Parts: sequence; C-alpha cells; structure tokens
Amino acid sequence: MSSIIDTGRRSLLRASGTAVLSAAAVALLAGSDRMAAQAQGTSSASDVQILNVALGLEHEAISAYAIAAGSGLVSKAVLPVAVQFQGHHKEHRDALTATIRKLGGMPVAARPDAEVAAALNAKALKSQTDVLRLAQRLERGAANAYIGVIPSFSDRALAQVSARLASDETMHWVVLSQALGDSLPPKALFFGA
Repeated sequence: MSSIIDTGRRSLLRASGTAVLSAAAVALLAGSDRMAAQAQGTSSASDVQILNVALGLEHEAISAYAIAAGSGLVSKAVLPVAVQFQGHHKEHRDALTATIRKLGGMPVAARPDAEVAAALNAKALKSQTDVLRLAQRLERGAANAYIGVIPSFSDRALAQVSARLASDETMHWVVLSQALGDSLPPKALFFGA
C-alpha cells in the first residue's frame, strides 16, 4: 500500500483524536446549509485541515480506479463496477471540495495519476486479482479512516455524515471481496479496528 495513502489515513485518524469538525463543517458536508447557518461561527482552520485529508484520500481513490481502468488488467465485466466506484469517490470529492470552499478554505489538489501509480507500485500489478486486492485494501483503509472520526462527534447527526462515507467504502470492499471469491470475515467488528 502506498505511503501517501497510509499517511493520509493515519493523519485523518490522528486528527479524529485531537480535533473535531465543527457542526458547521459537517452540516455543509451533509448538504444542509440551513443547519450550517445555525452552527455558523463554530468552524475553524482545523475543520478545513481534516476535510482536506479526507479530500486527499478521495483524490487518490479516483486516481487508483483510473489507473486500474487503464491498466488493461480489468475485464469488461469488472470495468463498469470500477467506473461506478470511481463515480462514488468523485461525489465524495465534490462534497468535500464544496464544504472546504464554503468554510473559506482551499481544497487540496489531486496528485497526478503517475505520482499515485508510483506510490501504489502499480507496475507490480500483473493481473485483475492484483488490481482487485489493491482496491480492496484501499477501500477498507478508507472505511476505517471515516469510522475513526465518528467518535469525535457528540451530535449523532454530525457523526452520520462520516458513517455514510464509511458505508460507501464498506460497500465497495464487500463487492470487491465477493468478486475475489473471499469468504466473509470470520469474526464480527471487522471494520474500524
């Protein structure tokens, strides 16, 4: 797994222990301008920083799916699913970008696909199984990162936004695991650990 992505996830998890997104930031992320207006004045630069870490993860996921699609290793049957997952990550990216801008911040730029490919060691991918395993690991890491920030929220409605993002990542992991023929995890509480 790439050091870029590992560092981003660790940063997001570390941030969850030391900083909490303001109610305004999470309300904007959830698409609730009305709720954000009620919570206005509680946002901070740390909100933008945390959201930018999450945005970086989404940028990397978008690149990873583009790299996979262009690798020639993914079958015609699997390609539409990869494109759909990439679309989900684009929706996450767009929501995060809009929220960062509404908070007066500057969204972090996406890294070039070539840089992400090098960080992921894409040259080592030799089969569709290799591609799916990489995607599976990235999706589980993203789910765990979003789950990791949930306890930071005292308001259940605010935690729900992070849970919804984690749910998308978990859904991707399940589909990838099924495509790989993997068994279900033998024990409960597999995510978030």
